[in-house]
Amino acid sequence: MIRAALFDFDGTLADSFAAITASTNHARAGYGLPPLPEAAVRKYVGHGLAHLMRALVPGAPVEEAVARYRVHHKTVMLTETRLMPGVAETVPELARRGLRLGVCSNKRVEFTRQLVEAFGLGPSFACVLGPEDVGNRPKPDPAMLLEGLRRLGVSPADAVYVGDMDVDVQTGKAAGVPVWLVPGGATGEESAAAAGPDKVLSGFTELLDLLPGG
Repeated sequence: MIRAALFDFDGTLADSFAAITASTNHARAGYGLPPLPEAAVRKYVGHGLAHLMRALVPGAPVEEAVARYRVHHKTVMLTETRLMPGVAETVPELARRGLRLGVCSNKRVEFTRQLVEAFGLGPSFACVLGPEDVGNRPKPDPAMLLEGLRRLGVSPADAVYVGDMDVDVQTGKAAGVPVWLVPGGATGEESAAAAGPDKVLSGFTELLDLLPGG
């Protein structure tokens, strides 16, 4: 029986693509590069910020571009991020039912925790993790998911990982945790579904039917 659920953040719990695009374009501007549309940025989200900067701020020193991005992101992430449909009502209800809940995101954990609190979801989550919590090993490395299971006190067989991208499927498989995909998707549903998730949900609120209680 499933007793715990771990969630990706960007594209799963929250639509943060406007904020990510704004900060990416801020970093690009610092190197004389023109702004990109959100659709172009979405394709590179989910694999960690260094990957995003390498891909979308070509020629710039990666650490410097990351620093520029982070300084800017603090100014836009709270105003330019919103919860995905169904999240605000579903997550607290799952917690009320006794399920142990956590977040495992490649986003900088400081930002993820601030957003979780800002949206009023803090009390629902027993842990909110990022690459910094596991020696800077982003997904698809399973370290973050395994640490989440440890903190929630459950085995892989007693949990599910809910994400929206192929990297989430790869991470779950590496950790031995079933992966369910919800619509959201930085790279589009087709490529994520092709990665072989255990379930593809029609919407986030379907979790209320699939996870009756911990």
